[in-house]
Amino acid sequence: MNISIIAVGKLKEKYLKQAVAEYEKRMKNLANISIIELPDEKIPEQASEKEMLQTKQKEGERILKKIQDNMYVIALDPQGEMISSEKTAEKMDYLALHGKSKLAFIIGGSLGLDQSVLQRADFSWSFSKLTFPHQLIRVMLMEQLYRAFQINRGSPYHK
Repeated sequence: MNISIIAVGKLKEKYLKQAVAEYEKRMKNLANISIIELPDEKIPEQASEKEMLQTKQKEGERILKKIQDNMYVIALDPQGEMISSEKTAEKMDYLALHGKSKLAFIIGGSLGLDQSVLQRADFSWSFSKLTFPHQLIRVMLMEQLYRAFQINRGSPYHK
């Protein structure tokens, strides 16, 4: 399976970089993982609704340029569907069995994802009703992908 994580913004904190690197190492024999970091737009401190929309649109255009036509796209979105780790594993297994071996997981910037990206997505996934920094979501996504592969392998990691 080929998994691309398309993320707006760079990881700045060392501990987050280390966590992502650890899961990349663990995933080496399970899937090909590529992380594509896109620059985030600078947002004025007192941004108007119009400025925020324009920011999301610019980031959305960058994201869409990185998505290949044959990719199954999963947008990480607070309004998406919440599913358990077991359901995530089932979904990953189902996609692999049905020829969807190129996946793209999309993580937006601090304002979220533009509507154009959400429309392109095949599935919208919410981790929680809570708000998390988009940098932390990258670590959480990597862990959940690793967990899904471990569940499908019958590993005791999930317990």
